[in-house]
Amino acid sequence: MTGPNTRGKLDLDPQVVRRARDLAARAAEPVIRMARTHTTVSVERALLRLAGLSGADAEGRPWANHLVDAVRAQVGLEHGVALPVWDALLQGGHSSLADLARAAAAGRASFRLPTGGDARTAHDAARRAARGGITRIDRRRAERDRMLAGVGDPAQPWIYLIVATGDIYEDIPQAQAAAREGADVVAVIRSTGQSLLDFVPEGATREGYAGTYATQENFRLMRAALDEVSRELGRYVRLTNYASGLCMPEIATLAGLERLDMMLNDCMYGIIFRDINPRRTFIDQRFSRQIHARAGIVVNTGEDNYLTTADAVDAAHTVIVSQLLNERFGHEAGLADAQLGLGHAFEINPRIPESFRLELAHAQLVRELFPDAPLKYMPPTKHMTGNIFAGYLLDAFFNLAGVMTGQSIILIGMMTEGIHTPWLSDRDLALENVRYVRDACGGLAEDFVPRPDGFVAERARRVLAESVDLLERVERDGLLTAIAEGTFGVTRRPPDAGKGLDGVVERADGYVNPAIEILDAEDPHAATAPQEVPA
Repeated sequence: MTGPNTRGKLDLDPQVVRRARDLAARAAEPVIRMARTHTTVSVERALLRLAGLSGADAEGRPWANHLVDAVRAQVGLEHGVALPVWDALLQGGHSSLADLARAAAAGRASFRLPTGGDARTAHDAARRAARGGITRIDRRRAERDRMLAGVGDPAQPWIYLIVATGDIYEDIPQAQAAAREGADVVAVIRSTGQSLLDFVPEGATREGYAGTYATQENFRLMRAALDEVSRELGRYVRLTNYASGLCMPEIATLAGLERLDMMLNDCMYGIIFRDINPRRTFIDQRFSRQIHARAGIVVNTGEDNYLTTADAVDAAHTVIVSQLLNERFGHEAGLADAQLGLGHAFEINPRIPESFRLELAHAQLVRELFPDAPLKYMPPTKHMTGNIFAGYLLDAFFNLAGVMTGQSIILIGMMTEGIHTPWLSDRDLALENVRYVRDACGGLAEDFVPRPDGFVAERARRVLAESVDLLERVERDGLLTAIAEGTFGVTRRPPDAGKGLDGVVERADGYVNPAIEILDAEDPHAATAPQEVPA
């Protein structure tokens, strides 16, 4: 997924780049340590979903929530749910996880923390169940590989387009129509506020607000529809959804089971823009990225969002810092460079002199720092004024910057951005815009070489230097402190506030989560062929 011939154009000092990465790794380490020594209610629910638990009660509360809540109330979550749940299955005469969850919801299930031989037996049973779920994810990954080999993979940059009517049965024909018009990646944006739900809705949904609920059934339906249009078009159409929010581990697990290809997965978005507790979501992020690594899913990060609240020139270095931190967090969780869809955006005020040259400097800097990452470039939004003609031109400049700097994934811009939910005709015009620029300027990255002492190269080196300065402060004071001080996206988010903190639990000695054991022990990039489920 390397961008075309984009290494070395800015003459970046390799020692400065190494310094930046070393600082990012040191700054990330305390947060990684926290994630490795804590669990959350959503991590525990994800284990149950991986083991096959699905469904909900008549009010829509998932059985996974009922079961985790019951275990927490009776024995706590410090040791995880695996031992109490599978001990209860083995000892209590329950036929399945769903049967046990129903009994727990009715107050008819008892849980204990088994010891000795009972603990070993429960651990073995839980590990077999977790292995079964991971094997299903492995099979879906191998299925994707076969489809890519069979129908073909579109050339980059991939055109990324959003559909979100609120009704999955309306989304499907719109997604297929978008693919026929040139979209390579279809993102089904979630219903407003779903990131704040501490449960995952069930079933096919038809009533979402400004988006469609992320559910396992909706994932399955859209994946099948895009497979159908992929075969029709002779190129693989990727499916994206969102794994940010309070249920990040669970949604990541469902995405792996239903063969999604990309997931918006960046806890910083939830922290800054949804006021989710930083500790909770960093813990959730690690597990979810382990699942994504295993499933071969590309993560999309949310640095572009910083520039909607902070100035895109003054805050350019905060994007680089966050990308370097996300790279470290991703690698530690098992993601390969080819799965790091780091985000950035074309958000400089067009009235600023040399705004396009500044945009080129920032985009080229990101491309060179992460040459093997499938970078996701976001279109202008903040400075779309309602003048659709100026907006269409601005989107064309964004598309041109993306092509010139070898971006991997280009989200199409809409000239009606900020006015109304785009009409299908608006989307067709936006697709025509990006197709024209891509076809007319497809090889321009080969010719775009900034002068070594010129404006673009000097600006890029300055942003990199500012990034190092900020990383030194973050490494010294701590990442959670930097977030609390409003370093990213201006908004201040302290580590002991925000939604979901009550779902964080420190692991005790003897904590058991067989999914984490398997994911920690095995190379996710070797998991491309189906495996047999142990008896």
